[in-house]
Amino acid sequence: MSTIKANDIQNASGGIPTVKSQQLIPTAWVNFNGTGTVVIRGSEGISSAVDNGTGNYTFNFTTAMASVNYAITSIDSRDDSTSGGNRSIQGAFAVGTTSFSLSNVYDASTFDDGKLLIHVMGGQA
Repeated sequence: MSTIKANDIQNASGGIPTVKSQQLIPTAWVNFNGTGTVVIRGSEGISSAVDNGTGNYTFNFTTAMASVNYAITSIDSRDDSTSGGNRSIQGAFAVGTTSFSLSNVYDASTFDDGKLLIHVMGGQA
């Protein structure tokens, strides 16, 4: 078995490198604090975040996606063990090639600011 070591692997035609025609790394990710002042704590492929109101955010891509057919996964990383509350992501909406929006919900009905971890999988333009 051979070992390949590299500091940077790039797709010759641009975009994310592929293996067997599959993009195996997130196109974008963000570790985001939407509680109080909006802060991106770490990210790749996300240029900015907009606070649209309680529990509602828009994330802008650094590079546009090839289509709106990408996947978003997200969790609220806040510990609610003291309040017993259940957090969930209501769902992504306003999904576009340059941005997407999502909502954070507490106990299935109350929009709430959160500390979100988000991954986006899909091809870039």
